[in-house]
Amino acid sequence: MSWIRDKELSLIERLCANILKAGPVPKHVAFIMDGNRRYAKKCHVERQEGHSQGFEKLAETLRWCLNLGICEVTVYAFSIENFKRSKEEVDGLMELARQKFTRLLEEKDKLEKHEVCIRVIGDLSLLPLDIQKLIAQAVLETKAYSKCFLNVCFAYTSRHEMSNAVREMAWGVQEGLIEPRDVSESLLDQCLYTSNSPDPDLLIRTSGEVRLSDFLLWQTSHACLVFQSVLWPEYTFWNLCEAVLRYQYNYSAIQKSRELYSRERSRLQNDTDQAWVQKNMCQVDHSDEEENTQVFQRLMLQCRIEREQRTLNFLRALKMKREGFLQLLCTN
Repeated sequence: MSWIRDKELSLIERLCANILKAGPVPKHVAFIMDGNRRYAKKCHVERQEGHSQGFEKLAETLRWCLNLGICEVTVYAFSIENFKRSKEEVDGLMELARQKFTRLLEEKDKLEKHEVCIRVIGDLSLLPLDIQKLIAQAVLETKAYSKCFLNVCFAYTSRHEMSNAVREMAWGVQEGLIEPRDVSESLLDQCLYTSNSPDPDLLIRTSGEVRLSDFLLWQTSHACLVFQSVLWPEYTFWNLCEAVLRYQYNYSAIQKSRELYSRERSRLQNDTDQAWVQKNMCQVDHSDEEENTQVFQRLMLQCRIEREQRTLNFLRALKMKREGFLQLLCTN
C-alpha cells in the first residue's frame, strides 16, 4: 500500500510534475505492464521474482500518477490467454494475487482514508474460488469511494468482455427489459465491465511491443497510444512524463476525434428513432401536413422517453445481478 501513503517526490520531480500539470493531464491512464519475464531473464532471477518486481513497480507508478493528478488507472494484470502458460507460472501469479488482495484488505483503513475505489475487471469465474472471494470483498468494501480509482484487469481480454456485453443485452431482451431496437453502441458501452469508468485518455505499453494484446480494444479507440521500450520493472517517473507529454502534444486531435464520434453516434441513434416513428406513422392516415408534423414530434418524444426508461431499468437490473454475484461470494 505504499502508493497511498503520504506522497513524496524529489524536488526536481515535483517541479516537472507541476510543469506538466500546467497543460492537459489525462484523467484516466491504462497500462500494459509488459516485460516482467524478460526482466527476470536479464537479471538472472526466477520468473516469479520478475512478476513480484512488476507488482512493486505498479505501486510506485500509481504514486506518480496521483502526484500528477491522474485519478484513475487501469492495469492489465492477467490475460485469459495467460492461463496457457506453464502451471508453475500461473500458480505463482495466483499466489501473488492472493498476497496482494489480502494486503489490501488488511489496510482497508488507508483505502477509506484516501477514498480509493478498487475495481476488478474480467471473468472472475475463471479464477480460484478463494481469490474470487478476496476480490469480491475488496470491490464491495471500496465501491462507495470516489477520490481515485484502480481498475485491475484480471482474467480479462477485450473480446471476452465485448461478447459478454452482447450476452447481457440479449439477456435484457429475453427478460423483456429492453427491446431489440434499444441495442446500440451506447448501450453496449454501458454493458462492458468498464461501464463505471470514462474511456482511457492515454494507454501505455512497455517492453517495446507495439500491439494491444486484446486489451481495452473498444475503450481506447480514441485514446493516445504510447509504446515504450523500457521493461516494466525498470519503468521510471521520466518514462511516465514522456508519455504524458505525448498525450499533451496530441490532445487537440484526440478531443476533435472524440467530438466527431459522439456526434456520429447521436446521429445514428436519432436515425433509429426516426425509423421507428415513421413506421408507426404509416399506420395512421393523416392528410394534413401540420398535423403530420405534430404527430411525428409527439411520437419522437415518446420513443426517446420510453427507450431511456427501458434502458435505465435494464441497467439497474444488470447492476443488481453483478453486485449479487459479488455479495454471494462474500457470504458463502
